[in-house]
Amino acid sequence: MNWIDHKTYIEVFPPKEFNFQECLIFLGRSHQEILHKIKEGTLYKLLKVEDAIIFCKISYTSDSIRVKFPISKPSSYHREKVGEYIWEWFDLEQDLQGFYQMAESDKVLNLIVDKYYGLRIMCIPDLFEALVWAIIGQQINLTFAYTLKERFVEEFGEFITFQGENYWVFPSFEVISTLNVEDLKKLQFTTRKAEYVIGIAKDMKSRILTKKMLLEKQDYHEVKKALMNIRGIGPWTADYVMMKSLHETSSFPIADVGLHNALKTILGLKEKPTIEEIKEYAANWEGWQAYATFYLWRLLYDKEI
Repeated sequence: MNWIDHKTYIEVFPPKEFNFQECLIFLGRSHQEILHKIKEGTLYKLLKVEDAIIFCKISYTSDSIRVKFPISKPSSYHREKVGEYIWEWFDLEQDLQGFYQMAESDKVLNLIVDKYYGLRIMCIPDLFEALVWAIIGQQINLTFAYTLKERFVEEFGEFITFQGENYWVFPSFEVISTLNVEDLKKLQFTTRKAEYVIGIAKDMKSRILTKKMLLEKQDYHEVKKALMNIRGIGPWTADYVMMKSLHETSSFPIADVGLHNALKTILGLKEKPTIEEIKEYAANWEGWQAYATFYLWRLLYDKEI
């Protein structure tokens, strides 16, 4: 991580292939988002580092992400952890040169890659949050998924109030592991989704499932198999979590509706492409399927469309 600790704030220096505004467009895709707020080009985010709650004001200067702490100054240890979170959240470890080289000569991606240059996958560093969000989104539209997430966070998460507004952190697996199915059904979770979420929370509390354990697996298929062994996680959910939380650039949620809609739009197709057609379009994406998917998702948030 390339950063400087100024004590009252920190500076994180991203690679040259980075566009903060592009990342903000993706982060601002829904007015229902409860885990961060964007105001006048500045990002506000509440983080929990172990037992410390840290409120962050995140902006961009000419070459650095600047993180200020408007409520209270964290310890040097916590400032470092905040820097690590930012580095992972914006996927700054990833060297995108190979992706751009591939995309420039790809018949689909070359239509958008220059337009969105510097966009990085906006990750979900917390594995539990990534898994729960993916499960919430199964077989429902995005608007209702955000509604369920909002209810879940407000019911079981922690918050602080700053300038009259509440800022939230995602509920911990420790808290959710103590619930029963009825607690989530009251929020309009289906019985199955409630069982899946509580089951994952219990697995994480008992250390049957950890992010470290998944990251130590070397092979993409091995990680995907480990995830799909968890009740409630199918191929799409596994690939989504690998893409958003495990930084696996080969993950490819090929059945994703957003991906299908983006391909239909960019290629001017009359109907959404079939899985076989998508495999043909993606023939050159090997090793970068996650970034190809993310850039195509970004297309869906263009105001012109």
